[in-house]
Amino acid sequence: MRRALLALSSTVAGLILLLSFKTHVPGATGAGTTAASGSGGSAAGAGSADMAGGGQASRPARSSRAPHRSRSRVRTVTGTVASTPYGPMQVRLTLAGQAITKVTVLQRTDDGAESNQIDGSAIPRLVDETLAVQSARIHAVSGASYTSAGYRRSLQSALDQAGA
Repeated sequence: MRRALLALSSTVAGLILLLSFKTHVPGATGAGTTAASGSGGSAAGAGSADMAGGGQASRPARSSRAPHRSRSRVRTVTGTVASTPYGPMQVRLTLAGQAITKVTVLQRTDDGAESNQIDGSAIPRLVDETLAVQSARIHAVSGASYTSAGYRRSLQSALDQAGA
């Protein structure tokens, strides 16, 4: 009886520890978002974006990249429409040379209120990570598997067209 009680209590304690474990996703932290929005704000060229970003760390990145952008050809590439079980996904990239400066979602999954809620939180995270990583090798957003997969397929097709 004593062994059974000990085994049960240690199993419960292990289960509680396992369920309370929090994972860390690189690129989803505030630092990754700041870097991504800093590059996105500089692409827009708005003076108010500098004030909204507010971070001192993002200014050197913009100033060091600004001469590169002025010499680079800015172009826009539209990815193919990726079909998902919840609707289409399509993105458009703005590139300065080979650098992704802006991601615009042209079509997104639309299968009711739940789909809109999932996309509302997943798409900004996908865009931020795309700007930070500068490729289609981004992590899927938990709970938005179909949205993430469609986004990545359309993003990859846009990068393929751009030759990046």
